[in-house]
Amino acid sequence: MSPTPMNFVYSRRYTGPLQAVILDWAGTTVDHGCLAPAGAFMEAFRRSGVSITLEQARAPMGMAKWHHIQAITRMAPVTDAWTEVHGAAPADADVDRLYDTFLPLQVEVVERHSNLIPGAAETVAAMRARGLKIGSTTGYPRPVMDVVQRVAAAQGYQPDITVCAGETPAGRPGPAMALRCVVELSVSPVEACVKIGDTVVDVEEGLNAGMWTIAVADTGNEVGLPLADWQALAPGRRDALHAAASDRLARAGAHYVVRSLAEAMPLLDAIEARLARGEKP
Repeated sequence: MSPTPMNFVYSRRYTGPLQAVILDWAGTTVDHGCLAPAGAFMEAFRRSGVSITLEQARAPMGMAKWHHIQAITRMAPVTDAWTEVHGAAPADADVDRLYDTFLPLQVEVVERHSNLIPGAAETVAAMRARGLKIGSTTGYPRPVMDVVQRVAAAQGYQPDITVCAGETPAGRPGPAMALRCVVELSVSPVEACVKIGDTVVDVEEGLNAGMWTIAVADTGNEVGLPLADWQALAPGRRDALHAAASDRLARAGAHYVVRSLAEAMPLLDAIEARLARGEKP
C-alpha cells in the first residue's frame, strides 16, 4: 500500500517594524508636476513629424523611457498619425530612433527640473531618524539620473541606492527594480518595505514586489502642474484635481494616497500597526 501524499503549506507572519522605503524620483521627491519627461517626449515626436498631446505623453509615465515611447506609439491616434506621415505603422526601429532623439533632450531639460519638492528632504531625514533605509527606483536611464542625482545631492537628498531603467531584466510595472533595492539594502522580508510614488506603475511596482504602497497625488504626474501653478489655483480647484488623481491611484491598488511625500510619515505608523497585527500588503 503506497503512502498517502501529504501537502504542506508553509506560512509565517512578520510582525516587526518597517525597514526600508523605496521612493520614486520625478513627481515624488523632485520635479513638482513631473514636467521634465513630458516635454521631452513631445519634442522627440515633433521632430519625427508627429505631434502628440500632453495627455498622451503623460499616460505611460513611470515606465522605462524606451517602453514609454513604445506605449505612446501604440495609442491608436498616434499610430494613425504616424502611419499617415511615414507610410507605415511605427515599429520598434522607429521607437529606437525616437529614443535616440529623446535621450539628449531629456538630459538637457532635466537639470532645470530637479528641484526638491517641498517637504521631501525633511521627510527623508525623518525616515532615516526612524532607522529606515532609503532606496529609489526610476524610469530614467542612468545618463539622465546622473544629472538628477547631482542636482538633488546639492540640495541634501541622497538615497542609499538608485536603480535605473535598463538595470534590471524588466522595469515597471514589474517588481525587479524594487526588489533589487531590497537585495542591495539587505532587507527582509519584503513586507517590511514601503514603495512610494506618483504614478499608476509606481503603485503596480510596489504591489508586484509584495510591498506596502503609498501613492502621491498632488505633486506628480496625475496632476502635472509645476509648484507655482499649483499654488496659484483656487482651493476648490486644487481639491478637485486632488480628488481625481487620488481616485486613479486608489483604483490602481494603492494602500494609501497622500497629497505629497510630506504627508507620508503618519502612514508609516499605520502600516507598522497593521504589521504588528499580522497583516500583509
